[in-house]
Amino acid sequence: MRSGSEFVRGWRFGGVACAVAALACATLPAAGAQEAAGAPCDKPVYLTLDTGHMGIAPLVADVLKRQDVRVTFFAAAERTQTDGDSLDDHWAPWWKARAAEGHEFASHTYDHAYWRGDAKGTPPSFRIRPSAGPQTGKESVWSAAQYCADIRKSSDRLAAITGKKPLPLYRAPGGKTSPALLAAARDCGYAHVGWSPAGFLGDELPSETFSNPKLLAQALAGIRPGDILLAHLGIWSRKDPWAPANLEPLIVGLKARGFCFRTLRQHPDYRAWIASHP
Repeated sequence: MRSGSEFVRGWRFGGVACAVAALACATLPAAGAQEAAGAPCDKPVYLTLDTGHMGIAPLVADVLKRQDVRVTFFAAAERTQTDGDSLDDHWAPWWKARAAEGHEFASHTYDHAYWRGDAKGTPPSFRIRPSAGPQTGKESVWSAAQYCADIRKSSDRLAAITGKKPLPLYRAPGGKTSPALLAAARDCGYAHVGWSPAGFLGDELPSETFSNPKLLAQALAGIRPGDILLAHLGIWSRKDPWAPANLEPLIVGLKARGFCFRTLRQHPDYRAWIASHP
């Protein structure tokens, strides 16, 4: 998870009122026909959800099911409100149920391992500080092989608990990378996925200055076809949680504008990569 200051620069808030999305929620069908498999999709968006404290995970699942929306989850073994981590046995049935519903999965690195910089010398190595696992908060130098192993560990755990092979994709915590880090990940079979500028939905920003109505208006005004959207399954620092207020109004509001939701398996930038890494 990231601090809000990393994302505030360059933001412009649109004039779309939150009330529009609230009205849409009350008047539109929950499961749009355009979400059906194989239906035409001229204005796709790609909702992705990273792990977090998992406190809102049941609510998120209910919304996605009700709205008939498929997403791509990026998972790390992050600390949860259930005194474990987001990939432990407590959460295994939740992940398995999402697989049965047709969602896709990818790695967020197992230890939520932040890249802090490239280390000097060859072969490539990296300064890494995990925010989960036994080395939480401790910076050390990882080889490319160690970094790849941490990506793969999350992917393997997802496969074991869902019975579904994750996509050969990953997201670096905070989106922090370098060309050398991305090359190392691709060499071991993982392409990196960031997010679109308007697709940052703001659930990590402080609610005192970025209220849910403001964030919803920003998203509805700014999102464009092809955008990758980013939110989380629970943020410890935000006092007014984003998802209970905004997730369903956002989905319904975007549907009202003619958008349709797809997973990254269908994204034009990743389709060929995924096909070449079965």
